[in-house]
Amino acid sequence: MIALDDLAPSQTPRASGALKRALLSEARRLGFELAGIAAATPAETRAAYEEWLAAGHAGEMHYLARDPARRSHPRLVWQETASILVVGLNYHQAAGEPGNGRGRVARYALGDDYHEVIEEKLRALLAWTREAAGPELRGRVYVDTGPLLERDLAARAGLGWFGKNTMLLNRTHGSYFFLGALLLNVALPPDAPTTAHCGSCRRCLDACPTGAFLAPFVLDARRCISYLTIELKGPIPRDLRPLVGDWIFGCDVCQEVCPWNRKAPRPEGARAEPRFAPRPGWSAPELVALLSLTPAEFSARFRGSPVKRARRRGLLRNVCVALGNQRDPETAPALAAALAHEEALVRGHAAWALGQVGGAAARNDLQARLSLEADAWVREEIELALAGPSW
Repeated sequence: MIALDDLAPSQTPRASGALKRALLSEARRLGFELAGIAAATPAETRAAYEEWLAAGHAGEMHYLARDPARRSHPRLVWQETASILVVGLNYHQAAGEPGNGRGRVARYALGDDYHEVIEEKLRALLAWTREAAGPELRGRVYVDTGPLLERDLAARAGLGWFGKNTMLLNRTHGSYFFLGALLLNVALPPDAPTTAHCGSCRRCLDACPTGAFLAPFVLDARRCISYLTIELKGPIPRDLRPLVGDWIFGCDVCQEVCPWNRKAPRPEGARAEPRFAPRPGWSAPELVALLSLTPAEFSARFRGSPVKRARRRGLLRNVCVALGNQRDPETAPALAAALAHEEALVRGHAAWALGQVGGAAARNDLQARLSLEADAWVREEIELALAGPSW
């Protein structure tokens, strides 16, 4: 059994204060707009997190339930932890205009994968700190990859407060920032938590297209568009497909309506992280063009992108749903071609989309495919599309 209270090394207040100031200054020089120190104390939100998991709100994200005991205290993640530097990196980008055959992508996924960007910066910060403080200083870098409750740590470090949409909010940067953590074996003076500033506002709760918020601070991920388009690996539930709209990877609705994001700055000039800039043609991508992506084209186009998490079949599933919701007859030929896709997941959602588009040609394509389709679930999707109200 680890004796937690015996693990933190001693350090004089003057020395620890100087190291903290230098560390925060270097963090900001590396581009982190937000930085603060959290004490290595038990996670304050652990009970609520475990209740959320027990209620099934995590859906198929089973990895969130791994190592439940280790999430209770940062020293159970790394026993030398004496304090934690928590950083925030702004990713606010201008969103593309959807509609007219184009889809929508969450701002965080317009550029490169944030895990690699933040990890690189934090490792550089750790190296700088070891050089400044001596080799006896040790640390561990975490970027949304280990059993840490990062938002809990960030709130304790004063980076923001929990919004009613469960995201961390900052008075200057809103919620458009990534989090990272650097566990250190030196005890640094912790920062004070900030106060909450949501008041009676519930715009994020009311704006959610799928009604994913069961109450303030309670998100049922199984209804969240981000979950449905990224984490869910199987079919999107039929009753939720019309509510997904034209989002093909993630969703920003609850952030877009938040008053704290109205004036949230977009990094410019030297302060902007170039790897978060939108990739060409991706801020409002052409949906029909995406449907024809080969495996090699998908891998090449999205190398180093968060989109790889959804995989090609997941992205094309989402594209079919978006096209079905736009109901443009001109997209029917592309959807009809998708009825012969090698992935059953894509074929089934293409059938649903053709049922939404309607028209004699779409009906003929569905009937023709029904006579060839061997997958039971896809056949069911085709039959339901043919029995729908669009004809």
